[in-house]
Amino acid sequence: MRIVTAITGASGATYGVRFVARAAELGAEIDLVVSSAGQRVAVDELGGRIDPESGPLSELLGEDAARVRTVPAADIGAEAASGSVPIDGMAIVPCTMGTVGRIATGIASNLIERAADVALKERRTLVVVPRETPLHRIHLVNLTALVDAGAIVLPAMPGFYSGPTTVERLVDGVVDRALSFFFGPEVIRDRWNPRGRGGDR
Repeated sequence: MRIVTAITGASGATYGVRFVARAAELGAEIDLVVSSAGQRVAVDELGGRIDPESGPLSELLGEDAARVRTVPAADIGAEAASGSVPIDGMAIVPCTMGTVGRIATGIASNLIERAADVALKERRTLVVVPRETPLHRIHLVNLTALVDAGAIVLPAMPGFYSGPTTVERLVDGVVDRALSFFFGPEVIRDRWNPRGRGGDR
């Protein structure tokens, strides 16, 4: 399984790094693309840049760091920019509404946008995790355009039915749902349990 994973400048860098770490743990090979704004937000929210060899992401990855290859967002000639390269899909976690708008209108000015365009045209899985509120009409129109084109829009809206007691567990609830579109529903650790709270952990 090979997944292009993009982290953009929306608040919620923790969603991105936890997605990368969990996907690598599940055996995926990751092409990691982080926008300059995504790095800026990561410094503010996580205390360091997103790098598989140092900082917050490396602490989560451990021995799985070898599964993550960093690709510059400006490298429009990278493998992820071509439909001829066998890639299973892409996730943008978190995704700014600016990125949503550019993908929805066919603009591909960097590798993140081009790779998303490739995922759509090749009918590959594209999971977009926006983290913005409130949403105005332009946001909603652009998100609808992505859904119509075949993307999965999975807003960063954590559930509370499992009785989470930590921020990490709330984040992982969203991350697991995103991962389920690549690995299947069995990767979701906190499932709805009508017999009581606590999920499956």
